[in-house]
Amino acid sequence: MSAPSAPAAAADVAAADVTQSEAVPRPSIEKGRGHIFPCESCGADLEFHIGQQQLRCPFCGFSKELVFGEEESIDEQDFSAMLERLVELRREKGTGEESLKAQEVDCASCGAKVEFTGTLTSTRCPYCGSPIQREGVHRTSSRIPVDGVVPFRIEKRRAQSNLKRWVGKLWFAPNAFKKAGIDGKFDGVYLPYWTFDSMTFTRYRGKRGEHYYVTVGTGKNRTRTRRTRWYPASGRFQLFFDDVLSVAHTALPENLIRALEPWPLEEAKPFHEDILAGHTARTYDIPLDRGFEDGRQRIDEALREQVRTRIGGDTQRIDDIDTHYDAITYKHMLLPVWLLSYRYSGKVYQVVVNAATGEVQGERPYSMWKIAFTGLAVLMLVFLILSV
Repeated sequence: MSAPSAPAAAADVAAADVTQSEAVPRPSIEKGRGHIFPCESCGADLEFHIGQQQLRCPFCGFSKELVFGEEESIDEQDFSAMLERLVELRREKGTGEESLKAQEVDCASCGAKVEFTGTLTSTRCPYCGSPIQREGVHRTSSRIPVDGVVPFRIEKRRAQSNLKRWVGKLWFAPNAFKKAGIDGKFDGVYLPYWTFDSMTFTRYRGKRGEHYYVTVGTGKNRTRTRRTRWYPASGRFQLFFDDVLSVAHTALPENLIRALEPWPLEEAKPFHEDILAGHTARTYDIPLDRGFEDGRQRIDEALREQVRTRIGGDTQRIDDIDTHYDAITYKHMLLPVWLLSYRYSGKVYQVVVNAATGEVQGERPYSMWKIAFTGLAVLMLVFLILSV
């Protein structure tokens, strides 16, 4: 699947969809009120504190534990049943899943009107900075609800420290860039993912190649040549795949977001709006069936490697692979990312940090002079070796 190019600034992804209300009235939700998290001590807005892993008031210091009921758990969902349900919704309403139209809510702290557009579901009021969410978007019956959340665990200071080390290790980066480092503001966002489980049954046919060597020619023309004997190979096997990740958004370049894997999904918590307090969050814009197409491609690649291993030998030829998928389940997950955009020599670059593990990935400038000199040095070395 393709993804749009990197945005011009982190704010484009994190908060560009929050705009000042226009004079023209727009439809509101829940009587125009957004979901907020008031402090029980002073009435200010609670935020999810990464270090303490609980809600905390930034003004009076009041803390509140995240409490999950016994009935709350992260359960696998039936893939086929959900697709059938979505077909029913399409039949009833004449459209697909509920579209995320622009919706306007009132900030309970300052009274300003905040507009949510696109896939944005949680953010801060652009006027007073208070956390605010669309009410019920992640649990609405007309869209697939969230099953679990991996909370932010890497604080902003640690993300900045990891970024500094990342810059220092970059090959062929301009000296001025490495010296100055990256100066920018991190924005935290929860991005949507699908995970898929499936039992697979695979039949395969191919050939196993085994190398051997023969000596040909005489005298100075005598050489050793490698040849290959081929033997037919076939078989079948069953393999279970657990939590195969599939990106459910187009907010960031896919190559960057993929490079943040693996994710500690074992640390996921049952979905609770409180975990999102103070951070931007987005809902999915890649539907479930398209998400499975991507997940299936990853499974097929893994199965192909498994077939090569089972054929064995020194090399393999695969003539046919036939895989049956059974007991497919899914989960809708929100995973935490720190975003940062920066400019260097007039160009915008995007950096992403896995906010659960600290892994840094990003776009960076290259020094053409360093690359040219390295290439020249390699050519000179090769020339000297051949001369000797």
